[in-house]
Amino acid sequence: MMLGGGGGWLTRHVHGDIDDEGTRLYDQRVVLRLIGYLRPYQRDVAVAMVWVFIYAAATVTIPALIQTGIDSYIEQGDLRGLNFLGLAFIVVIAVHYVSNFKHQVLLARVGQRVVYDLRRELFAHLQRLPMSFHNRNKVGSVMSRAQNDVYQLQEFMDILVTSLADVLSVVGIFGVMLVFNWRLTFISLATLPVLVFLITLWQRYARPAYLRVRVAISRVNASLAENLDGVRVVQSMNRQKTNFERFDALNRQHLNTNLTAQRLSASLMPTVEVFMSFGLAAAIVFGGQMVLERTIMAGMLVQFALYIQRFFDPIRTLTMQFTQLQRAMASGARVFDLLDVQPDLVDAPDAIELPPIKGAVRFENVSFAYDATKPVLHDIDLDIAAGQTVALVGKTGAGKTTMAALLSRFFDVGTGALTIDGHDVRDVTRDSLARQMGIVLQEPFQFSGTIRENIAYNHTEATDEDVERAASAVGIHDHIMSLPDGYATVMEERGANMSAGQRQLISFARALAADPRIIILDEATASVDTRTERMIQDAIGKLLHGRTAIVIAHRLSTIRNADKIVVMDHGRIVESGTHDELIALGGLYAKQYELHRGLALAGVKRIDAPANEFDDEISEAAPA
Repeated sequence: MMLGGGGGWLTRHVHGDIDDEGTRLYDQRVVLRLIGYLRPYQRDVAVAMVWVFIYAAATVTIPALIQTGIDSYIEQGDLRGLNFLGLAFIVVIAVHYVSNFKHQVLLARVGQRVVYDLRRELFAHLQRLPMSFHNRNKVGSVMSRAQNDVYQLQEFMDILVTSLADVLSVVGIFGVMLVFNWRLTFISLATLPVLVFLITLWQRYARPAYLRVRVAISRVNASLAENLDGVRVVQSMNRQKTNFERFDALNRQHLNTNLTAQRLSASLMPTVEVFMSFGLAAAIVFGGQMVLERTIMAGMLVQFALYIQRFFDPIRTLTMQFTQLQRAMASGARVFDLLDVQPDLVDAPDAIELPPIKGAVRFENVSFAYDATKPVLHDIDLDIAAGQTVALVGKTGAGKTTMAALLSRFFDVGTGALTIDGHDVRDVTRDSLARQMGIVLQEPFQFSGTIRENIAYNHTEATDEDVERAASAVGIHDHIMSLPDGYATVMEERGANMSAGQRQLISFARALAADPRIIILDEATASVDTRTERMIQDAIGKLLHGRTAIVIAHRLSTIRNADKIVVMDHGRIVESGTHDELIALGGLYAKQYELHRGLALAGVKRIDAPANEFDDEISEAAPA
């Protein structure tokens, strides 16, 4: 399968990570795509090209002036003409300097703007990609493309600035040499086709080598990001040695691929030097004979020697930059391959803005599967009245979080329909849906910035009073005010300057500040202690007041307060009702509740035991 459905240039497996190595290593479409980013800057490019032509003309003119000085003035003893030539030299050198400066500044500015636009587009694109993409691909792999590979393209744009003038100079020099003496030109450059052939042959080995370097560094970054993100688990499980060995293996692979690429790079430069020496030697030997035979004058020979050096100088420079060009081509393919990934969840062409809702939710015969061979939900029918709190319970994998994800429209239903106030969620824009919905996850995530910015996240219109009111409602205001900088306190990495419970309360305040009509609590009390849980239970009461709520239960105390409890097993709803109704029913929920109640009375287990134990034992009690 070609990644992204846009004619992607790196092949991969359907469920593989984006760094699965493919075989299509280079395509001129990389350059064509980059050229497309030049359109907004056509004027600057046009002006720069004028300066490039002036620079190339000045480069070609300097050796011609030297030939004129030797043959027309020095040989003739014309001091006045030689002085005039000196003034011409000053003018040409000044033009050469100004044109070189102007075109480099203009093209560099354009190049930096192109990279800026590319980064913006890539960031926006990654934000639009659905959860299925982010679940399937490693963060480090995506980061490698968004950072390292874009940086390689930035260097490519820098190379383009210098290479464009060099290429034009080479063409100009070759043309002038042909005009002055075509025989000496072909003699001097007779070995050039052999050099071109060797460079072409070299590319066959260089292209895969440099792609392997990009893939290797991507895997190193992925391993590093994973270990830094999970450093607490790594240290708690004493996995440092094992993880280091795995990282070292990836790092060594990167070292070996780099060494291979560097050996290829080192082999090319001496080759160009040898062929330049051959050309210069041929010009001196055969040109010297022509001078002795009076076929050409001495100035012409000096001119050709300078032209040959200037002809091969850009080739030498381009050769030095060729390795970077190869890396940029591989990186460009990877970046554009990522940009070509098409979101599998987009607004319908006729999608409407979701009007202000009351919050009535209805699942109508909904089925869903992440993988077509493994259905997750089967024929779900569930009505949730506006303002009602519904708790979903069941073992891990029962489908609770999937139902919440469908309601948030992280995924679209497979069959059936999911409506809010009668509007099918597939018929409204995702932005309008997200604005009226709030989610509090099990693992509270704090963004870089102050506490105030974290609470008002995505709601910059919220006033300080709104932020403090939300924090007070969930019981975190007093703690925030006890901090030296209060609401201006900057959250440390992973919220390390607050406990897990305090971070969760800030997440609750963030949800409350958004004033959503529907709120989803995905095991939101899972990571807190009993005392903090009591605070959160109070916060939940205020947070859910007047709102429709889907609560993926973590503790029995949370479940009991719900208006409706839905027991799920293997993607199906097996029981539904209030706490009292389910107890009277005497089914799975009642059996598990009585089990925990008996253990609590015996002093073995609290009645508000963690839901994962509650969930698993319900499933085990389910009939076959």
